[in-house]
Amino acid sequence: MKPRIFYGWWIVFACFLISLYISSVILFGFTAFFEPLVQEFGWSYTQVSLASSLRGLEMGILAPLIGFLVARFGSRKLILLGVFTVGIGLIMMSYTHSLLIFYCAMGFIAFGAGGCTTVVTMTAVARWFRKNIGKALGIMSSGFGASGLFIPGIVWIIDGYGWRSALIIFGLGIWLIGIPLAFVVRDSPEQYGYLPDGASVDDPGAHDNPQDKEPAITIREVFKERTLLYLNLAESIRFMCVVAVMTHIMPYLSSIGMSRSSAGFIAAAVPLISIGGRFAFGWLGDAYDKRYVTSEAFCLMAFGILALAFAHMKLGLFIFLLFFPSGFGGIAVLRGTVIREYYGINSFSIMMGIMMGFGATGGIIGPTLAGFVFDTSGNYHIAWIGLSVLLFLAIALVLKIRPHAQPDMSHD
Repeated sequence: MKPRIFYGWWIVFACFLISLYISSVILFGFTAFFEPLVQEFGWSYTQVSLASSLRGLEMGILAPLIGFLVARFGSRKLILLGVFTVGIGLIMMSYTHSLLIFYCAMGFIAFGAGGCTTVVTMTAVARWFRKNIGKALGIMSSGFGASGLFIPGIVWIIDGYGWRSALIIFGLGIWLIGIPLAFVVRDSPEQYGYLPDGASVDDPGAHDNPQDKEPAITIREVFKERTLLYLNLAESIRFMCVVAVMTHIMPYLSSIGMSRSSAGFIAAAVPLISIGGRFAFGWLGDAYDKRYVTSEAFCLMAFGILALAFAHMKLGLFIFLLFFPSGFGGIAVLRGTVIREYYGINSFSIMMGIMMGFGATGGIIGPTLAGFVFDTSGNYHIAWIGLSVLLFLAIALVLKIRPHAQPDMSHD
């Protein structure tokens, strides 16, 4: 008897919850640790921002390697290892007494996060879906957006119990939540008697090998084309902007006179609002040309981050919250759907790893550059305006991409 709910959706749900926790504590929630660390150790904004760059190793040097590992060992094993390592790293960071130890702990967290976030979770989901890939990745990646719900709670725990105790709590929490969820993930639907998208075995062509209809392309052929270069450069710019904004959003708002609690709610609103963009652009990417849909999402990001420079005015802050989160949330989904459509599932994890590796370059530059701008000029305005210009460049790059081979969807 066919189950009511296709098992692939349970994998989407498990990856959603893992993404929710990891992004709450490590990505979007890190801004809440920023000021307590500066106050206790007297470090500069540039020094603390560099920790975010080290966290970007998750999507840098490690990402291509993780892409190969997940292709070799599967998603479940990588998620288990990643969850365990992140927990150790968070607890290790709670014992920080020097900048060196702080950086080492963040690097350890980055290593673990690489095993249980984007490359691995997107690959796990992409193996179970094809026609509904945009919707499935949209739901899964909404875990990153929903993390905004927990940022006020993270601020409350840090302010009430201290940042060291908070890190221990979060480290134990990832083990309690992440390890059971890792066992929900399964690597290939065919191994368990399923077909992608929950197709019935009675459907015409259901017993065809799904991989036979994938674009036939080798890694060597991919590197001969400019499409991957354009995609990677655009992703580098996107991630540069996202990490810069999410690392500095609370100290920036504090610098223009907003209270810490209000700044925390704004920081929480950014990933929450991105959920709408993830769902909307995921659906649009399934229905329309992904190049144009992706360029529209970059356009929203560009206007949104430009408006952030005028956040001292209510209208500027409103435009930022309306445009920027929707844009970056949409692109977080669309990058996976583009790779799935243009290059197929056979090389998906490797392609995602390479793209995330390029993105990490921006993730390293973005927050460090924004911190340097503040340290030298006393404000962030130049940083926000400069990043908006780069986003308009990314639009031009996205419009230049061309598929290697369109998959034959006539038998789906």
